[in-house]
Amino acid sequence: MTSPAHHIQYSWEEYLALEATSNVRHEFLEGQIYGMAGSTPEHAALKAAVIGLLFTQIRGGRCRAHDADLRVRVLETGLATYPDVTVICGASERDPSDENAVTNPTLLVEVLSRSTEDYDRIAGLQQYVLVSHREREIEVWSRTPNNEFTRVVARAGGRVGLESIGAELAVDDVYDAAAEPK
Repeated sequence: MTSPAHHIQYSWEEYLALEATSNVRHEFLEGQIYGMAGSTPEHAALKAAVIGLLFTQIRGGRCRAHDADLRVRVLETGLATYPDVTVICGASERDPSDENAVTNPTLLVEVLSRSTEDYDRIAGLQQYVLVSHREREIEVWSRTPNNEFTRVVARAGGRVGLESIGAELAVDDVYDAAAEPK
């Protein structure tokens, strides 16, 4: 494949072919393929802390947590992406053209980074969790019955409810679990 600078639009099939042979993950939107940068140790530790804390709460229930290796496809927009943490409640639904992508996440978690902080505010599911990389802050966007989103922010000492999966996150637990050992 040629680089995006030399190719105006990629097809979904070209994207899937690239993903099948690449050792680097890529996102896809509107015919463009975007390489995903590696994360910092702090970013990786926050992702691990969140998935570890959620796992103990949802284990044995109807929900299942996935790490950043799971591709999520939004059929309405064509977006294919790899959220930091994806939780699916019930059976996973697969993209009809990509058996490796799910289309029905219940909850997504993104640890914000300088390069993606604005981009990471995606709607369209029951709950979306944003974990700050700059301060002890977790933001949760939840869909209301009339299809609007409400926002709750918790800071140090606070907790956020994740009703969509029957769990919660304590802000200090996430950041303490991700902290460098002393």
